[in-house]
Amino acid sequence: MLRHFSNCLILLCACWLGGCASTGGPVSLQEVREFADASARLGGYAELARRYRDTYEREQPYLSPSTDRLGRENDAKRKAVFEDFIAIQKTLVLYMQTLSLLAGDTRYDLSARIDDLGNGLKANTESGLQQRHISAYTGMTRLLTRVIASGYQNRSVETMVRDGDADVQVLLEAMIGLTRLYYKTNENEKKTILGIFDVEIPFSTRNSDRMLVTLAKVHYLNKASEYKLIDRRYELALQGLTKVALGHQKMRENLGKLSTAEFRRLLENYGRDLRTIRDGLSGE
Repeated sequence: MLRHFSNCLILLCACWLGGCASTGGPVSLQEVREFADASARLGGYAELARRYRDTYEREQPYLSPSTDRLGRENDAKRKAVFEDFIAIQKTLVLYMQTLSLLAGDTRYDLSARIDDLGNGLKANTESGLQQRHISAYTGMTRLLTRVIASGYQNRSVETMVRDGDADVQVLLEAMIGLTRLYYKTNENEKKTILGIFDVEIPFSTRNSDRMLVTLAKVHYLNKASEYKLIDRRYELALQGLTKVALGHQKMRENLGKLSTAEFRRLLENYGRDLRTIRDGLSGE
């Protein structure tokens, strides 16, 4: 079904690009554009999703034969849902890119990004994806189709925010829930790997084990530092997703006031916060 939407969007993008010329010229909503750009470029989520998918590759050298079978089973489950998790992010990124386009005073073609959309989502009780998340995903693709087809650049900003907020909030809720799942999975991984050293090193007291123990301690410290950095990335990703949800909610609550000085200052603060979070995610 989404492949059908993708084809429609490609065609409608072309129609929109031609139709905008007759609207009398767009007026830039700079703070809306900057907030949407910062939201689309937030980063972190896709990397953490890949880390979740690849958990078994990191755990496998430390697993006993008795726990390796369960590890392989969990690995298969994670890989089976990975594309669905990424599809949610890609849809929200396309939404924010389109919102930025509509709020700007220049025009460009998003059709090359439309093929990034997935082929569909499946409810998954273990991951927390529910039918309402799938419905929001479908609703978002329909909204993108309608807005891009409208041919009215700035009028579509309010249309998009008004009609899209409910689905945006549900999809961001899903991404926040999934990020928490990634965080929990990472905590279990950390306990599995570091726990081996915590148990084994104190019992390795023979002189012949001295070099091995030294190497093990160095490896332990390196892994502990890695997990500390990753823990910070989860925290920043959750802060960023929450900030996107709040900023979009404020736009929905202030439709008709998007050009006022008070609201522009408010949204500018959200955009600045998102850029700071993005810098934190890319700098660690």
